[in-house]
Amino acid sequence: MCGRFSITLPSDAMAQLFNAVPANDLPDVPNYNVCPTNAVHVVSTLDGQRRLTAMRWGFIPHWYKKPNDGPLLINARSETIAEKPAFRAACRARRAVIVASGFYEWTRDGDARLPWYIRRSDGAPLAFAAIWQDWTVKGETEGMRTAAIVTTGANAPMSAIHHRMPVILEPGDIPLWLGEQGKGAATLMRAATDDTLYWHRVDKSVNSNRASGPDLIEPIDPSLT
Repeated sequence: MCGRFSITLPSDAMAQLFNAVPANDLPDVPNYNVCPTNAVHVVSTLDGQRRLTAMRWGFIPHWYKKPNDGPLLINARSETIAEKPAFRAACRARRAVIVASGFYEWTRDGDARLPWYIRRSDGAPLAFAAIWQDWTVKGETEGMRTAAIVTTGANAPMSAIHHRMPVILEPGDIPLWLGEQGKGAATLMRAATDDTLYWHRVDKSVNSNRASGPDLIEPIDPSLT
C-alpha cells in the first residue's frame, strides 16, 4: 500500500530524468507530505511523446457522477487490476509513472501508529507504476485527469512493515510500462528486489495530513518515542 509520499526533486530535473516534456501547471516542490487527492507529478506517453503532467491522486472511474461518488481509489492491486471494471481499460491503454522521493508506511505498537519513511537504497527517485483516467461530469467539457498507484505483495524485508508495497519500476522497465516497447507490461507488476529500499523511523507529526516541512523525513531514534 502507499497512502502518503514525498517529492523533493525539482520539476525540471524530473523532466530531464524521465526525458519528458514538462507541463506549465506542475505541483509545487518540495512537498514532504503528498496526500490523496493532491496533484502529483506523472509521466505518461501521449501521441508518441513523453510528458510530465499534473494529475489528481485518486482514480475516478468514468461512471462516478462526482469525485466522492464511491471509494477513494488511490491504489490498484496488481493481482486484480486487469479484471476490475474501474481499472482494466486503464491497465491496457493508460499506464503512467508517478514520481516520488520516498513514501510513508506505519506499524502499530499498541494503540500508537509509528511512521516509517521509505526510499530507494541508492538515493534515486522512485518511479511508481501507475494508471490514469480522464473524468468529466456529464454535460460538462472540462474535467480532471486522475491516477492511482499500482501495488503488489511486499518483498521479504518490506513485509516487516506492511504486507503491500508500490510497484517500483527500474529505469530500464519504464519504456515497457509506458507502452513504448510493445506488450508484456504485466511482467513488471512484481515486488522490488530485497535490496531496493531503505527505511527509518520518523516523527509522529507526519501522522497528520496537515503536517509539512523537511523535518517529516528526518530519522529519529525509535527508543526515544
